[in-house]
Amino acid sequence: MADTQTAGAELTESGKPQRSVRVVILALMIAMMLAMLDNMIVGTAMPTIVGELGGLEHLSWVVTGYTLATAAATPVWGKLGDMYGRKATFMTSIVIFLIGSALSGMAQDMGQLIGFRAVQGLGAGGLMVGVMAIIGDLVPPRERGKYQGMMAGVMALAMIGGPLVGGTITDNWGWRWSFYINLPLGAIALAAISVVLHLPKKRSKAGIDYLGVVLLTLGITSIVLVTTWGGSEYAWTSARIMELTAIGVASLVGFVFWQTRAAEPVVPLHIFRSRNFTLMSVIGFITGFVMFGATLFLPLYQQSVQGASATNSGLLLLPMLGAMLVTSMIAGRVTTSTGRYKIFPIAGGVLMITGLYLLSLMDTGTSRFTSGVYMAVLGLGMGCLMQITMLVAQNSVQMKDMGVASSSTTLFRTLGSSFGVAIMGALFNHRVQDVMAQRAGSLGSKLTEQSAQLDAASLAKLPAAAREAYQHAVSAGTHSAFLLGSVIAVVVLVAALFVKEVPLKGATSKPDAEGGPVAGAEDGGRVAAPVTEAV
Repeated sequence: MADTQTAGAELTESGKPQRSVRVVILALMIAMMLAMLDNMIVGTAMPTIVGELGGLEHLSWVVTGYTLATAAATPVWGKLGDMYGRKATFMTSIVIFLIGSALSGMAQDMGQLIGFRAVQGLGAGGLMVGVMAIIGDLVPPRERGKYQGMMAGVMALAMIGGPLVGGTITDNWGWRWSFYINLPLGAIALAAISVVLHLPKKRSKAGIDYLGVVLLTLGITSIVLVTTWGGSEYAWTSARIMELTAIGVASLVGFVFWQTRAAEPVVPLHIFRSRNFTLMSVIGFITGFVMFGATLFLPLYQQSVQGASATNSGLLLLPMLGAMLVTSMIAGRVTTSTGRYKIFPIAGGVLMITGLYLLSLMDTGTSRFTSGVYMAVLGLGMGCLMQITMLVAQNSVQMKDMGVASSSTTLFRTLGSSFGVAIMGALFNHRVQDVMAQRAGSLGSKLTEQSAQLDAASLAKLPAAAREAYQHAVSAGTHSAFLLGSVIAVVVLVAALFVKEVPLKGATSKPDAEGGPVAGAEDGGRVAAPVTEAV
């Protein structure tokens, strides 16, 4: 049945959302929570899982398999949503995620768990992309910052509460419920989206770009494996890492070449003609680089040097994540009320550089209060960037490319996190081993030859002199990692200065000659097109 609504027309004329949109937003927040919470919960349950299933030597693949599948599937889900409709594609990704969750909960050995986690990751790749793209469809650019700020809040809450929830579930219900808990939440999200969400049904005559999918998947997989294995499983100069690097580079070069010729490319290269979109991709990459590096090393520093308990590890990041949550909400509200946004990536760049530099100053004598203040400064910077990057990226493309814009931005952030963990981790490990060798001699070298990160039990067993040497080594390692992060974060500030601020259009924007709201994109393209067929 024909419908002349425009995307985002479910807002009232005053710009306030109708009840149906609020229900959809709630369902999207649950889906976002599923994607963000899962790894946090499972990470806490891993010792118990290994104790029951065995297979300690394959432990890393429980996380790596999920991450690989998520990264590889992300751009594909975005393109499928553009081609065949956002609603059906998003619901399919939720179903696949829930199937993977149920199977993971029933796994009988480590091999099965790794395989089922990969299935779960395939679905997870569509959750984040689907949430952001559907908000892009439902809500005009002017109003979008408010809702994307809410999504950033969900992300922060998941990172804080995940370890606590995971520990509680594992201790009281068993590790299998770390996966089963997704089922009722996913069912609620599916039911709400099925009944309330109304988006255009699309029919693309072009086929799926299978060659592009294969080349991109091969390239992403190789890159993630290089950043995951390099310096840990294999030396950076080993034959395996060199082979993976060559495969990754060749696949991505071939992918770019093929995208210029494919009838329906997975990632249309024309979206990178928009200066703002390209700049947001760079900013997203660096934000991911810094954020996940920080969440890896800050708890390690606080546990090893400041003597904090690992039980409530999520709470250790509360100053950073709390500041990020508040700033994200404020940035969204201000963007909604003014339609302007350039100040946020600039401020975010300055605060991120400052916060990382302050964190690099921490040593064995830094108090928890002081480190908390430093973390809060970094959190303020990340809060200015987390959702604004997605908002500006979406505002820089036409509605038909909303899915690939959302998935590309998400993918760049994911790849940035992989590089951040790998590069900052390699620098940290190298520095820790050097300082341990200097302060504790052959004993120090022996303690850290397998891993520069000692758990609480191993640390407690060390002689007092070795423990003090390790604390100084961790301080030196975090100094090097965060100092590198502050230098790299300069790229964010430089990129933000070149952003061209185009006022975001509100819900009552005048339609253009073809009936769609006028875009805020600097190339003059439309952000939204008329809906001609509703689900």
